[in-house]
Amino acid sequence: MAAWVGWLLLGGVLVLAELFTGTFYLLMVAVGMGAGAIAASFGISLEWQFVVAAIISVAGTVVVRRSRFGKRGRVNAARDRNVNLDIGQPIDIDVWQAKSINDDVANGEIFTARVKYRGALWDVELAPGEPAHAGQFIIQELRGSHLIVSSHSNK
Repeated sequence: MAAWVGWLLLGGVLVLAELFTGTFYLLMVAVGMGAGAIAASFGISLEWQFVVAAIISVAGTVVVRRSRFGKRGRVNAARDRNVNLDIGQPIDIDVWQAKSINDDVANGEIFTARVKYRGALWDVELAPGEPAHAGQFIIQELRGSHLIVSSHSNK
């Protein structure tokens, strides 16, 4: 078996593996194997075939890593509706209580409330910058046992 056939078979196996992973990294290594096959077809020595395959594989991997395909969107689990189904649910709040968090900072107040939600009492905190008024709010985040809410009109 010629060396270039071996390179192509190895690249084909990597393409098949790529289909099961859903990323593009194995595809870039398969492209590197294709470059090794091309180098083998020109009669370049085995060591240089490996060098060509490695350079093309690493370069392709770097390109994929820097592209939008290589970046995963990081989502805070406390704000992810897929993790916690309470996110986005409406909640009614009648009265807010102001708490000063820092005396040095002007307007350094947080607004809290205690409301019944899903049959239990929850501590609720108003998201920064939101107006404290009675009415309906939307749960934006869960921090431990605290619900962070924002105004219903913003969503």
